[in-house]
Amino acid sequence: MAQVSDILDAKGRDVLRIDASATVLDAVEAMVEGNVGALLVDDGGRLTGIVTERDYLRRVTLEGRDERTTPVRDIMSAPFVYVGPDATIDECMAIMTERRFRHLPVLDDENELAGIVSIGDVVKFQSREQGVQIKFLTEFISG
Repeated sequence: MAQVSDILDAKGRDVLRIDASATVLDAVEAMVEGNVGALLVDDGGRLTGIVTERDYLRRVTLEGRDERTTPVRDIMSAPFVYVGPDATIDECMAIMTERRFRHLPVLDDENELAGIVSIGDVVKFQSREQGVQIKFLTEFISG
């Protein structure tokens, strides 16, 4: 059964981070520049949360906060949910669906960051896997 590590091997393990004391505007700019929907948040060299586009909409826009002065730590989701690299793709999909997450950090056995997967990564991986299976079955039947 496919694991999260298979997705990370294909897409890479680079993850954008931001300091907890940075402004929300800094976070939005970093997400736009990186073309990502989430950043992991560091506080004193320790991962403490995740900030997403949804956090911005709910905790800045709707609450009327100023993105130029509000620190990321005030709007980030913490503690954050994560999986290990050996988690199955099905487990990731279940967590993302049940908790309504679009981004899931991956931490190894030493709680070191191994990467992050998005719902788009999971769907792309599943689609590719199904394509391979369909091709194999078609060749088998055609014989």
